[in-house]
Amino acid sequence: MDALLASLADPARWRLVNLLAERPRSVGVLAQLAEARQPQTTKHLQTLERAGLVTSQRSGQRRVYALRSEPLRRLVAALNHLADTADTAEQADGSRATFDRYGLSLDTERLAAEEPGWADGRSFRFLRTLAADPALVWRHLTETALLARWWTPDDLRVSELVFEARPGGQIVQEYRDVEDADGSDLVAGRAEGVVDEVRPGEHLAYRLTPRLPDGRPAFTAHFDVGLSPADAGTELDIRFQTTDTTVDAADFIAGIEIGFGQSLDKLVAILAADSLDTDKRNTA
Repeated sequence: MDALLASLADPARWRLVNLLAERPRSVGVLAQLAEARQPQTTKHLQTLERAGLVTSQRSGQRRVYALRSEPLRRLVAALNHLADTADTAEQADGSRATFDRYGLSLDTERLAAEEPGWADGRSFRFLRTLAADPALVWRHLTETALLARWWTPDDLRVSELVFEARPGGQIVQEYRDVEDADGSDLVAGRAEGVVDEVRPGEHLAYRLTPRLPDGRPAFTAHFDVGLSPADAGTELDIRFQTTDTTVDAADFIAGIEIGFGQSLDKLVAILAADSLDTDKRNTA
């Protein structure tokens, strides 16, 4: 496919392919119709032939070329597959749609970020129903091995995590692109914080400060996490406010609704899957 795409990338060769789509033609005629020199035309046709796009045969003193349709059909199939994949990404819950939503939010927040403190007091609330009892949900909120499974948006992965679930305990969260397997890409984000209040299975409060690329604090988020039993498992109610916002915090603030929402949706899915597996084992 690479050779095929490279052969079609040249405008002169594309012109020859269009001419050969009409009917087989000799080198001399192709050169005349393309208004090109015959040696150059010959080189272009040889490139197309090596790519498998055309075939040739000698007829007397002339060499006649014909277009092969099968490579073009493979290319069309590949392009259709790409288009279908892009359509999926552009759906309401697709990655491209998320990218576009973040772009709109980013433009809005950057316009608003005129001076320090511009987003102080901004509040956010997230409600989720989780298929697990409060004790198990608490573990997913405070144990690093379980936190690492969900505490990033969809396109990121946890690369460093510390969460000391005690008053005054340290929090460190670093994350990278989910496809950055060897850590060679730049760190996507890092945040540091401290735990303020701990009531296992009921309430958790902590502060988290995302860091700018140069290490300076972007803002501080004050989290208040409540858990309450429910028929379906646990009702999770997370509220937080932003303080100490810098002008450079706009890129972070713009992604809170999308990014943290995706993280919590991952937690919902993980607990639902674990609950289903448990049910299957119990009925086996």
